[in-house]
Amino acid sequence: MLDRRSFLFNTTAMTAALAAAPRLLAQCSVEPTLPDPSLYAKDEDAYWGAVRKQFLIPPDEIYLNNGTVGSSPAPVVQEVINGYYTTEPMAQADPEDYPIWGYGPFNEFRDPLAAFVGATRDEIALVRNATEANNFMIHGFDMKPGDEALISNQEHPSGEEPWKLKAKRYGVVVRQFEIPRPLNSSADVLNRINDSIAPRTRVIFVSHITTDTGVVLPIKEICALARSKGLVSMIDGAHVTGMMKLDIRDLGCDMYSSSPHKWLMAPKGSGFLYVREEVQERLWSTVTTAGWDDPKLKAERFQRIGSSNLPSLWGFRAALYFANKIGMDRIERRHRALADYALAEMIKRGAESWTSPDPALRCAIATFNIAPVRIDELEKALWKQHRIRIRGGGPSKIRISTPYYLQKAEITRFLEKFDEYRRKSANG
Repeated sequence: MLDRRSFLFNTTAMTAALAAAPRLLAQCSVEPTLPDPSLYAKDEDAYWGAVRKQFLIPPDEIYLNNGTVGSSPAPVVQEVINGYYTTEPMAQADPEDYPIWGYGPFNEFRDPLAAFVGATRDEIALVRNATEANNFMIHGFDMKPGDEALISNQEHPSGEEPWKLKAKRYGVVVRQFEIPRPLNSSADVLNRINDSIAPRTRVIFVSHITTDTGVVLPIKEICALARSKGLVSMIDGAHVTGMMKLDIRDLGCDMYSSSPHKWLMAPKGSGFLYVREEVQERLWSTVTTAGWDDPKLKAERFQRIGSSNLPSLWGFRAALYFANKIGMDRIERRHRALADYALAEMIKRGAESWTSPDPALRCAIATFNIAPVRIDELEKALWKQHRIRIRGGGPSKIRISTPYYLQKAEITRFLEKFDEYRRKSANG
């Protein structure tokens, strides 16, 4: 329960935040008015510098953690705000229409998303994140005691833990294959998966891009292997949407999850579940309300989760529009170029690379072992002293994410401050 002091403090903070919102948006363009495409050919740095101004991240802050969550550009933020101002008066023309319904088809949002990721509307369900989608996939698929799921040793807890729960509750067996740090070739991981398939394996569950090292796995080949063995393929694609071009149908997977709040810069709580139409009847609904057992709804039945945040979906659609205006080919090239620069510079500094040396197996995430430097201490020092945000893992893993709007000079500044911290640490 809030005491009077806490209440006044929270009220004051909220008032200040509301007052600051127009000022923050004023720092950016509030329309998706991106630089003229001709500028890209003339001066690529100037083009991305203009794109950078669409984001609310202050100019003195360097953000290297899209692997956890992205920053929505001002046009996306503005669309969410517009959504609230439109829906909250409760003045919808139809008295049965409310801004909270979670039972509609949401085709105005599913259609542009389906086009963006290479699927059909009837194969897409709008959920809140990859965690929720993973749970739909894992808990909705029938397996008997002793049946096995094969996963990698680099799965996010949101992919691994649901399998542990299923194992504990139903007697399903979860087995892991190892992805080396770094993975040097596609053939290596395909051989490891093939050698790990057992007579009772029913599912292969892997990340398209792992949160651990950022390796881009050869998903099309993995799904083809699964299909050849009569296995179901479930793919955790949390990082992929907005980082690189995605054509889910071409991948050949049965199910796919994603969190577009990372690299697509969509609002937080934006996610989707893909279920290939041919396997939809094999997946039970995990959250149930009206329509859960209506096969005519197809993938729509998996998004019927109750009251929904429609303004967030408005922002999700705006994020798709924003990425399409820039162009995913251009975005992916930028991601790769920035990460390659960071990778090369960190290797020069003696960091042990966990990032694949094969360009096809990496994109916008680079990871390193920087022992004896401790990541928890480095992360706090860089933020508090230099306004640089990074992420890693204990004890000495550093993960660098390179969103497309990042400037090369910002990576250089991070490298300088990393060198400075390491020198000071070495000197006590």
